[in-house]
Amino acid sequence: MSLESKEFRMVAIKQDTTVQPGGVIHIHSDQLPDGVRAEVIVLVEKPLSVTFPTMRSMIGGAQGSFKSAAEIDAFVRAERDSWER
Repeated sequence: MSLESKEFRMVAIKQDTTVQPGGVIHIHSDQLPDGVRAEVIVLVEKPLSVTFPTMRSMIGGAQGSFKSAAEIDAFVRAERDSWER
């Protein structure tokens, strides 16, 4: 019987490893029988190249926002003054 006539199923084996110099990785598992064909997909961690603004940098940045507590106080005082007129 040839291998071409057999049915095969894929089994996933997950391992975490560190890339060695020269881009080499090592995988060892007792679930890997000698001589079988294996497909390997490597997912590499990569730092995000996109930087996200901090909350602190966004304060006062939107339309209608206040840049400081002093601006808020001045606005509230002006509103209260307009009510008393």
